[in-house]
Amino acid sequence: MHKTFYQYLMTQRNPDSTAPLAEFANNAFFDQSFPKQSKDFHEVSQYLELNAGYLPGMTIFDDAWQAYLASEA
Repeated sequence: MHKTFYQYLMTQRNPDSTAPLAEFANNAFFDQSFPKQSKDFHEVSQYLELNAGYLPGMTIFDDAWQAYLASEA
């Protein structure tokens, strides 16, 4: 069974880390509207572009998405 992007992202949480991916994951955890069931790049990307003020740059998401894809291979 394949994970959603959110499920993958939650494996990257670390409240003690200042690494961009960990901060993204920590903030997404508290985002009640995050598309938790999505496996679609465009859906998650569009959501983040419009709603995620906590994400300083989309490059962080792009890198996280690539790591997500690699984890599902």
